[in-house]
Amino acid sequence: MSEAAAESVVPKRGAIQRFLDGIERVGNKVPHPAIIFLGLCVVVIVLSALLNAFDVKVTYDVVEPPPALAHETELGGSVVPDIAVERDYLAEGHLEVHQKTTRIESMLSRDGISFFFSSFVDNFAGFSVVAVVFIAMIGVGVAEAAGLMGALIRKLVGFAGGGSLTFIIVLVGGLSSVATDAGYLILIPLAAAAFYSVKRNPIVGLAIAYAGVSAGFAVNVLLTPLDGLLTEVTNEAIHLSDPSRSIDLTANLWFSIASTIFVAIVMTIIAQRITEPALGEYTGTPDTTEGEDEIPEGEARGLRFAGLFTLVGVAVITLLTVFPNAPLRNPDTGAIFNNSPLMGSLIFIITLLFLVAGLGFGYGAKTFTSSVDVIAGIEKAFAGLASLIFLLLLISQFIAYFNYSNMPTVIAVKMADFLERSDVSALPLLIGFILVIVLLDIIIPGSLPKWAIFAPIFIPLFMRLNVAPQTVLAAYRVGDSPANVITPLMVYLPFIVIVARRYKPDAGVGTIISMMIPYTLIVLAAWLLFFAAWFLLGIPMGPGSPVGM
Repeated sequence: MSEAAAESVVPKRGAIQRFLDGIERVGNKVPHPAIIFLGLCVVVIVLSALLNAFDVKVTYDVVEPPPALAHETELGGSVVPDIAVERDYLAEGHLEVHQKTTRIESMLSRDGISFFFSSFVDNFAGFSVVAVVFIAMIGVGVAEAAGLMGALIRKLVGFAGGGSLTFIIVLVGGLSSVATDAGYLILIPLAAAAFYSVKRNPIVGLAIAYAGVSAGFAVNVLLTPLDGLLTEVTNEAIHLSDPSRSIDLTANLWFSIASTIFVAIVMTIIAQRITEPALGEYTGTPDTTEGEDEIPEGEARGLRFAGLFTLVGVAVITLLTVFPNAPLRNPDTGAIFNNSPLMGSLIFIITLLFLVAGLGFGYGAKTFTSSVDVIAGIEKAFAGLASLIFLLLLISQFIAYFNYSNMPTVIAVKMADFLERSDVSALPLLIGFILVIVLLDIIIPGSLPKWAIFAPIFIPLFMRLNVAPQTVLAAYRVGDSPANVITPLMVYLPFIVIVARRYKPDAGVGTIISMMIPYTLIVLAAWLLFFAAWFLLGIPMGPGSPVGM
């Protein structure tokens, strides 16, 4: 065959397809996140030594109480004086402004090397994210092993009528981030089959389910294990500047609930106005296994039992909270939401509710026949955490070394001084921060790894600019999600391609990514406007969590 004939056989690839191919090639060369954090640890160690050699330091103003006033009272029979501190001046707001100088500490100095060896275990043991992961996965593991998550998704999609099918699938996708695997592995093929059953293009169903699960992954109307992880990393970063300050699990709750509904509406409009008209009617024959989407026997009974068990669990928590002097209220003020045991135990409470719901479903649907099945479900969930736990080990070391070197303080002060001289307001900075996260998400799709890198830098920086940590976290949620559906490094992308090939045999990675680009661009633009309006209106990000400091 001549070269001319050969060229006529090979289809020409358009500019967009070549661009997507380039992204895929670059993305495939990005190392595993664990290797990235191992490299970051090395960078921090070497950089701290270099900056220390050049005596890099910052001087800044600090507002602190003056030295405490005290008088000594000799106690009878004792040689130890009692120190009585006069605190009235503190109550009256007597504070002093003084200058403080912070220098870069070298990790290759004698003290730095000693810290490297002596703190390694403590860095990991004190990294609270690890405990949150294990506790959260107990309940989620039981619920998934019982089949509860898949049953809930099937039930919710089954309620949808023809006109509301798109919105319901998108919304259920957003809710499914409570248990990631269920959203990707169950909802996406189910949505494609649901669209085909009502004579609509199944690829459209696949696209909207993928968008719902992934392009709004960082927000939910429910409190999820991801919220616990992001909150704990945020608090680690806050403590770099103010060890006495923390945010709780509900710090972004109002913003997350509103964002979930808003993003679902935007995605529904994209699907109806862009995706479905572009793909047109489906005329092919699906390559699916008959009966693969049938509801398992006993599922309806399992859902009833899950609901009953959950109601009992909620009733118990309510009884422990609503009455005066209840054990989950603040013992001093009686508050339910402000610094109360209830708020401090939300991760555990969520785990318990998932646990009892999973047990109820397993008992009702007979997917659990003995306690051995329950333990096996927890063990399976824990076994799947192996790579994450190793990643957390490296992240904990990175944060500890970064903190020891004083680089977060120096970077934050330097950047804050530059931004203050530039007279740039907080909102443009937050929007710029969001756009940086979006770009980084293409090569690091995971929510936790990116936040572990950026939180120690940007939380102290924005705190110096009087932007509350919960606002920065909300901005991170906006940037973390929309690009998930176009990154070639999404771990579930091969599975999504397989599902697409059931209905479109020539579908590939480029097919999926090109179809999802409108969701990324439009959701990002709309969500940025939504965030900006929320910020300017000063609406609290969650209960007791204002936009500013």
